Amino acid sequence: MTDVLDTLDVLATAREQVLEHGRGLSEPDLSRVLDLPDDRLPELLQLAHDVRMRWCGPEVEVEGIVSVKTGGCPEDCHFCSQSGRFDSPVRAAWLDIPELVEAAKETAKTGATEFCIVAAVRGPDERLMNQVRDGVKAIRDAVDINIACSLGMLTQEQVDELAAIGVHRYNHNLETARSYFANVVTTHTWEERWETLRMVGEAGMEVCCGGIVGMGESRAQRAEFAAQLAELSPDEVPLNFLNPRPGTPFGDLPVLDAKEALRTIAMFRLALPRTILRYAGGREITLGDLGTREGLLGGINAVIVGNYLTTLGRDPADDLALLDELSMPVKALSATL
Repeated sequence: MTDVLDTLDVLATAREQVLEHGRGLSEPDLSRVLDLPDDRLPELLQLAHDVRMRWCGPEVEVEGIVSVKTGGCPEDCHFCSQSGRFDSPVRAAWLDIPELVEAAKETAKTGATEFCIVAAVRGPDERLMNQVRDGVKAIRDAVDINIACSLGMLTQEQVDELAAIGVHRYNHNLETARSYFANVVTTHTWEERWETLRMVGEAGMEVCCGGIVGMGESRAQRAEFAAQLAELSPDEVPLNFLNPRPGTPFGDLPVLDAKEALRTIAMFRLALPRTILRYAGGREITLGDLGTREGLLGGINAVIVGNYLTTLGRDPADDLALLDELSMPVKALSATL
């Protein structure tokens, strides 16, 4: 009986605190959300959707990503096939500027308003900064789209330069809860990532920071992670689900259960009522087509369309058709500038 009362209490708390006043739940309440029984999942998803509609509206932000430098990364992120430390099939490769511009044009054709340049590095060296500098200019000259970057950990000088050349948003994922991070990465610390994000925010760029669910963390650590992200106040949170990659330390982990994934999506929305919550990697194998729909009706309000960095995504036309069916308009470019 006590568990049932706790369940009812946390949903009542969420309606009052999050839906009515736009304040995210505390970490203990987020843990209680994740412990809701399956028969409460529809109610939870509806509440998360109501929160999203009230505090973010019906629009969905669409983004495409491309890797300017793939593979050969010196870090040991245990989920990542781009690490040069693991025996994975991904090999190092670079895109040139014309390829980068073409990728941005193709992204814009899908209706996306955001194009993210990603590099598999600990942090950018001078060669990469030069390519990003030239690439951003070339893209801005060729296509009307916001440009984001994800280049690893930055120095203050690099942060200032990216802001000066017009990078709209910077992505640097914390990946998981602080208490679990050492189980995922050993070549740098959670605190180093946090410092980059602090500098990005202070420089005036939008902060994009999320992580991956299903790497062996506990429910309590998922709640911890959501609360830590809320403390950071990011503009966007990309939510990935582990897609176990061959040759990586996490290559044999099971795919997260779909109901658990949906419960987690709703929990993140109740932690971050005003934040862009973006579907990212792994949703295709974790949720499938039906789950993708349920997540959009359970708190998600942004999607990455097309392929990810080293894995395949849904056909962009399928995602756009689904948004149209659900009467969720694609966010206009002018609204994101």
